[in-house]
Amino acid sequence: MIARAGVLTFSSDRLLPIDLAIRDWARRDEAVAERLRRVDNRRMALLREMIGTFCSDADEVEARSMLAFCVAIGAHFLAADHGDRTRAQVLARAADLLLNRPRKDHSH
Repeated sequence: MIARAGVLTFSSDRLLPIDLAIRDWARRDEAVAERLRRVDNRRMALLREMIGTFCSDADEVEARSMLAFCVAIGAHFLAADHGDRTRAQVLARAADLLLNRPRKDHSH
């Protein structure tokens, strides 16, 4: 459900560059920064709610939510290779771990 909501993927490769551009703009414009803070707070609230459905430890919910959000934003900047795995496979496994889902075969 979180992935469907676009929290981890920002819905598509089309939306990520827009999100990143807004983040860059927010560094220079306080009004944009405040709007971005509100949007990010809503995204974090959704993550907390969803992760809270399987995790009752508030500290763990917060940490998993932050990690999920950071993966969604930061994976774009990572230039590392993943051996014989694709970036999509690694991101899918990371989402499984963060969302406490059973291990799936992400080889395709």
